[in-house]
Amino acid sequence: MSSHDTRLPLSRRGFLLAGTAAAAALAVSPAPARAQTAAGRRPFGRFGSPAARLTPGTLYVDSRGRGDHTTVRDAVTAATGSGRTLVLAPGTYRETVAVDVTRTEATWIGASEDPRDVVIVYDNAAGTPKPGGGTYGTTGSATTTVQADGFTARWITFANDWLRADHPDITGTQAVALKVQGDRSAFHHCRFLGHQDTLYADSIALTSFARQYFSHCYTEGDVDFVFGRATAVHEHCHFRTLNRTDLAAAPYGFVFAPSTAGANPRGHLVTRSRVSSEAPDAFYKLARPWVPSSDTTARPSLVVRDTWLGPGIDAAAPYTNMSDAFPWQNQRFAEYRDTGPGARITVPENRPQLTSEQAESATRETYLGDWQPWKETC
Repeated sequence: MSSHDTRLPLSRRGFLLAGTAAAAALAVSPAPARAQTAAGRRPFGRFGSPAARLTPGTLYVDSRGRGDHTTVRDAVTAATGSGRTLVLAPGTYRETVAVDVTRTEATWIGASEDPRDVVIVYDNAAGTPKPGGGTYGTTGSATTTVQADGFTARWITFANDWLRADHPDITGTQAVALKVQGDRSAFHHCRFLGHQDTLYADSIALTSFARQYFSHCYTEGDVDFVFGRATAVHEHCHFRTLNRTDLAAAPYGFVFAPSTAGANPRGHLVTRSRVSSEAPDAFYKLARPWVPSSDTTARPSLVVRDTWLGPGIDAAAPYTNMSDAFPWQNQRFAEYRDTGPGARITVPENRPQLTSEQAESATRETYLGDWQPWKETC
């Protein structure tokens, strides 16, 4: 999907409303008949099969039993060491998955090359009770957690379909679709679906400056739905803010909530992307800084440049505080050459802008250094 593609993928709500039969067929929405036929004949597309492996280290996952494993979790358990590849056949994989630090340089591929066809989804929230007592917390709510360095995913949907309306008794409403902590983590043509805290771009430790790259991805949510302390570049991506019926007034939420360590010169960079909304105009803030209690020296960093901001963003006051003790004006927020109704500068002091000279270092090359994931092919 290009940064200006107006076609919206079916949202997580559409996924939920599609019903069990549709979800069981090919994930979020039924694929065209030709694609379904091809998937039936060749569930792993052009990426081989157990009888003709892409590489000796490749494992095939298919919920219908045509691969090496029927669940992603079992395949990850089997894929020990470094440099393993998982090829996922079309299907909905309802499970939680964790890639620990020992499973480096892993690659996951959605075999149909359409992220709508391969969905990894679960429904834990921060306040969901755990077996044996306690609750999961934000980190524990993640459907998929990636701690290993060198992880790459292509054409996969990572989702958390927990809904506030279904659990009015739960106050911990953070529900993470993906938490990624490893350095050199790349996601190409992926989708991240949730409501609060959808995409957690983090690092393994406060002193670890993990680099992450998101290219041609789609992310939707409402509260802080792209957040964390990683050095994360989002290029040619689409961010979609959801409508809310549980609130009577703005703001409905916040797109970004970086928590960059004070010692890290670079946080989140959004470039050549777009932010659209299904909510009323100006009902969303572009960002607020997250200074977690575990790191009160954090100085959240976000640059949004060359990006189209739709009318859902409050142009007059696009930033706000998460805590008045850490005002957004003291953080590292800036924009450059953004367009669209949500980018109109009506109150200049509320829209910090990079100079042309500063913008020269607000690039993927500067943020990611010697790592060039945009050159990787599959």
